[in-house]
Amino acid sequence: MKESRTMHRLFLLAALLIGIGALAAPAKAEEIGCVDSAFQWIGPNHKICIEAFDDPEVAGVSCHISRARTGGLKGWVGLAEDTSDASIACRQTGPITLSKKIAESDPGEGETVFRESRSIIFKKLQVVRFYDKKRNTLVYLTYSDRLIEGSPQNAVTSVPIMPWR
Repeated sequence: MKESRTMHRLFLLAALLIGIGALAAPAKAEEIGCVDSAFQWIGPNHKICIEAFDDPEVAGVSCHISRARTGGLKGWVGLAEDTSDASIACRQTGPITLSKKIAESDPGEGETVFRESRSIIFKKLQVVRFYDKKRNTLVYLTYSDRLIEGSPQNAVTSVPIMPWR
């Protein structure tokens, strides 16, 4: 009987932790469209794709990312490593109200709002949000990182927090 209660409590704790992790998870992007950038004889062509996501913690901010996708045989099988090239544009799409957590965050303290795998294991494309209190602006930085060596290639965009009509 005691073992059954302990197992039940462990199950509830695990479910709670999974639920909290799901709430804090970075946004998922939806594909807007792609263009071919290089022809491949075998497998899909290399592409440049545009994806959109809404900031999961700041209602009223939407971002668009363009990024390269490797085609060919490796891309077709899922073994390709996409390049670190990416571009980002974020805009105010509704009224913005900052959470207390963001408004009181330390300068230089960013939060990952988007993460996507760029290779089978080690490389990720990330978007990190910073709050520039002095200018009342949200700043979004996109970059790729690797387990061993990242890339200096990056892009930045900012969203001034303005009254919504």
